[in-house]
Amino acid sequence: SLFVHGFSTQQLGYTLDGVPLGDQAYGNYNGLSVSRAITSENVSRVTLSSGAGSLGVASTSNLGGAIETFSRDPSAERGFNLRQTLGSHETTRTFARFDSGEMAGGFKGYISYLRHDAKAWDFDGHQRGHQVNLKLVREGEKGELTFYADWQMKVEPNEDATAMGNQQTAAAQNFTPYTRAFIYPDLAACTANLTGGPGTPPPSQGNNYSNCFSAAQREDILSYIKYAWRPTENLTWTNQVYYHYNFGRGIVSGPVNTAGLPGLFATYYPNLVVGSTTSAATLTNIVNLFGGSGYAVRTTEYRINRPGALSTIEWTLGDHQIKGGVWFEHNEPAQQRAWYPMTKENNNLSPYDVPRGKKVLTQYAAEFFTNDIQLHLQDQWRIRPNLLLQAGFKSSLQDATGKFPINQKNLPTVAVPVQYPTGSIESNKWFLPQVGVLWDISDRDQLFVNVQQNMRQFIPYGAGSGFYGFSAWSLGTQAAFELFKSTVKPETSWTYEIGLRSRRDVAWGPITGIEGQINAYDVKFSNRLLNIAPYNFINPAPAILANVGGVTTKGVDLAGTLKFGEHFQLYNAVSYNESKYDQDYQSGTTLVNGVSTPVTVATGGKYVPLMPKWMNKTIARFNWGAFDAQISGDYVGKRYVTYLNDLSVKSMMLVDLQAGYTFDMADKGVVKGLRVTANVTNLFDKKGVSTAGVTSNSGGYTAFPQPPRMGFVTVSADF
Repeated sequence: SLFVHGFSTQQLGYTLDGVPLGDQAYGNYNGLSVSRAITSENVSRVTLSSGAGSLGVASTSNLGGAIETFSRDPSAERGFNLRQTLGSHETTRTFARFDSGEMAGGFKGYISYLRHDAKAWDFDGHQRGHQVNLKLVREGEKGELTFYADWQMKVEPNEDATAMGNQQTAAAQNFTPYTRAFIYPDLAACTANLTGGPGTPPPSQGNNYSNCFSAAQREDILSYIKYAWRPTENLTWTNQVYYHYNFGRGIVSGPVNTAGLPGLFATYYPNLVVGSTTSAATLTNIVNLFGGSGYAVRTTEYRINRPGALSTIEWTLGDHQIKGGVWFEHNEPAQQRAWYPMTKENNNLSPYDVPRGKKVLTQYAAEFFTNDIQLHLQDQWRIRPNLLLQAGFKSSLQDATGKFPINQKNLPTVAVPVQYPTGSIESNKWFLPQVGVLWDISDRDQLFVNVQQNMRQFIPYGAGSGFYGFSAWSLGTQAAFELFKSTVKPETSWTYEIGLRSRRDVAWGPITGIEGQINAYDVKFSNRLLNIAPYNFINPAPAILANVGGVTTKGVDLAGTLKFGEHFQLYNAVSYNESKYDQDYQSGTTLVNGVSTPVTVATGGKYVPLMPKWMNKTIARFNWGAFDAQISGDYVGKRYVTYLNDLSVKSMMLVDLQAGYTFDMADKGVVKGLRVTANVTNLFDKKGVSTAGVTSNSGGYTAFPQPPRMGFVTVSADF
């Protein structure tokens, strides 16, 4: 999990060399994870901007800052790098990169290949992937031309989170396993586990039953071409066009009698119903419909198709550095949910296969057409040699249209039929100001101040209340969509920050240097949306959205490094954050003395769930000659996991260890460089909740476990 000043992962912006990567959500609609966009060995640097420096970042989710990743440039000399990692749970990772060096026409480039395979630590599934990166650079007298391309394909078998509290059935409250490992590859055991009746898992397991298997399958193509033109020494005009295409699916082989599925299947095949939708005879008919194993294969299929362009001008005019630019992206994402028989003929008897046979049904199919435009203008004014003022604004404009060529069917007895909506929403915010001040008090001390307003655009997504429950197109009726469109505004935030950085060379006994930073921040969050629909991962219901109004966040970060000569240094950072809802919200009505009365949910003054108050990071680094090592500790404090704060998960401290040795190689040998590193994660084998999910106002949540201690060794050789 990632937290920045009270903002979580999906409330930040992400880019690679300026290309937007979306908000890093699992079922993404407008991007991809950084690791799918570039192999980590090709990353040169990563920057976090939480102030005015993030003004021009291309993002529709940048409420609290931006994480910008930059690829390494090709080497000027020809070379070959080979890295091999082996480790726990059959992990093997092979990376190879060839640098061309300087070529004819002033070009230089590299191409790399990655193959990764690792067995899950708690079930028999292998995460596998392949990735290719290509980069070409040509620097001329008046500018620099860059071309980059990425292709990746991965399959990541996974498991469901453990249901806790009221997310587990009443009859199985005591069954909350640490993991919910799937049963594959023993297909006979998958069927044998259905002891609750036809297609029904054991009642003693409740909602924590095991699937036969599940996985995320993704393939991406990402590319850009960029030219930075420098007609004069003081002027640079950079133009960049990019393209990203993604296709993939989430695949689950689960029992047919869970999550209300018999009712769904009966809607499409009413002739299978004998008595009730969950009678033994009906379930037997459904089992046969899906191939006889007792399992159905469900896919949520994704497509992203987005070209875009960025144009930025930087002009140095005396004491002013003026920046302005525009970002445009057209995106045509699509989502589809389909159900298949689990049979050899359908090519879906493993998490690594893509179903190719006849479908039992397509539950829904959504298509979107989205245009995003972002404008920005900023001036950095060097008022004095030690005083810099940054001031500017951006405009965020979006026009999104969604439709459902295939909509969900409903039983005739359903009081309010689910019909996912069709329509367009236009959301424009023309003036989002940002102001920052940097004052170099001395050559060792710097004061900084930032004030900024940001906005998160509406989410064009159509797959129910699961991954993107905040989408208006995940609402279950056209009327609900129209009400949302006319009354709800995009989420916005005002952030105020002040801080001080300092560094000193000292002679305090063994301590020879000290660096530190302290900053305080205050965030005013408006139009915060909650999805309060009952949680159901396998067959999610339509979203139910509630605007809980404002959230106020106050916090302090303190970080420092102590240097003990040239060979040892100690870093420690502590963060305190207090994020609370400003008010209660209304959710439905109830009868009081025969009068319909709104139901008030008392969120006012409650802490925002999943946001720890306290976090701490400690790193001790040591080097001596060719040897280096570090030990790091990450502390995450108690996290509330419901909106009413009645449940929480405990704090946890994880320690990692790394050591490396760089060999001194002969100048004229074939091998120019050789390095060996060893890593141990979760050194003390701690157990706890790694990631939690908020599923209701109170009484329950879901939890993923912290993986155990693991070890890895990497050998890197340069030729």
